[in-house]
Amino acid sequence: MIRPADYEFFARFLKEKSGLILTDDKHYLLEGRLIPLLNRFAIPDFARLAEILKSNEAPIIAEAVVEAMTTNESLFFRDKVPFEDMARSLLPALCAARLKTHTLRIWCAAASTGQEPYSIAMLLAERPELTGGRRVQILGTDISSDVLERARAGRYNQFEVQRGLSVQQLLKYFVKSGDWWEVIPQLKSVVEYRKFNLLEPFGGLGTFDLIMCRNVLIYFDVPTKADILLRMSRQLAPDGFLQLGGAETAIGICDAFRPLPDHRGTYVHTRAPSTIVAARR
Repeated sequence: MIRPADYEFFARFLKEKSGLILTDDKHYLLEGRLIPLLNRFAIPDFARLAEILKSNEAPIIAEAVVEAMTTNESLFFRDKVPFEDMARSLLPALCAARLKTHTLRIWCAAASTGQEPYSIAMLLAERPELTGGRRVQILGTDISSDVLERARAGRYNQFEVQRGLSVQQLLKYFVKSGDWWEVIPQLKSVVEYRKFNLLEPFGGLGTFDLIMCRNVLIYFDVPTKADILLRMSRQLAPDGFLQLGGAETAIGICDAFRPLPDHRGTYVHTRAPSTIVAARR
């Protein structure tokens, strides 16, 4: 069992290192995620683990704690609507405003095991007219080294590929390797994965035409959400788009963005022209 004082420490530690908010009713979650870690590192109890983290004597254990507590749920073409919007309106609008020599840059924040970036890569492979021959760079970032290793490998089990992929997409963009399905090299080549903590400065990432930050802000408190959104606004092109998850919003949190009418979960800069996207029905 975790002592109240140690639980309070773990909550502060996770907030500082990852932004994750651990409420008072999450003892079961903390214990369930960290008991395997205690066994892995032969740590006798949670009190000793807290001591190790406080002393900074084992950075590898500190990183393992953060990774253990990070939720890494993902699936291909998750929620569908953002990808439909991307194909119907967002990419055509971006290309109409850019020279053919422009490289389109897309950032998938909290990319987990890579399903979201590879979904975009599949969409672009199936619909090359969406980019008009422009080069595309897709950056997937995550705080977890473990999930990024899986994302770079692009290897998924039968259950994972059945979530969101049609049979045609599976056979076209994956090859069977034993019990696994592996993303073909052509898709891997357009996606770069990088370890990145959303609490860190964004300046080194460059400017993006489209940012997908879905289903991660729900784990942060309002000040942290506001800070992340404000800094994302500085990395987003003036006429670029931000896509959030269905349970997330920038309204009332960050005045740098306003929702794009008729595009659920999509935001633009507050001062972006109201005609930034021509309606396509």
